[in-house]
Amino acid sequence: MMLPKAAWSLMLRKGGRGRRGMHSSEGTARGGGKTPPYTNCYAQRHYPMPEEPFCTELNAEQQALKEKEKGSWTLLTHAEKVALYRLQFNETFAEMNRRSNEWKTVMGYVFFFFGFAALVIWWQRVYMFPPKPITLTDEWKAKQLQRMLDMKVNPVQGLASRWDYEKKQWKK
Repeated sequence: MMLPKAAWSLMLRKGGRGRRGMHSSEGTARGGGKTPPYTNCYAQRHYPMPEEPFCTELNAEQQALKEKEKGSWTLLTHAEKVALYRLQFNETFAEMNRRSNEWKTVMGYVFFFFGFAALVIWWQRVYMFPPKPITLTDEWKAKQLQRMLDMKVNPVQGLASRWDYEKKQWKK
């Protein structure tokens, strides 16, 4: 995307794009704009603790749950503990580790491009390449072999040495 110089300087001053925007006090080091009430939460297997909680803008029910969190955790129900976890994290480890179906898409693209390449090669053989020369036909090759035998080409170690001229067949 090409922007004029004035637009770039405005964008950098506002904290969008570039290193200034990514490492400013307004945003996280991961950068990008937030879409309330959820942040750009990057919880991954190799980086499980995001810099910010998943949900930053809480409604009244969630704020009451956060206040209840400050007390004894034995008073919290299982559903409340799960709701608190979901406020902090986007996914559980089981959800992060589940298999994706991305391999199907990749294999689909691979087979599509193989098919497309085969179609292009077929098209080239039919429409672009000239017909095979007459010297590659089976009749021509048989006549050429017979001519070489008649001329006794390389009679010591070559082709003529393997042909029996009296019986008119290959030696066994």
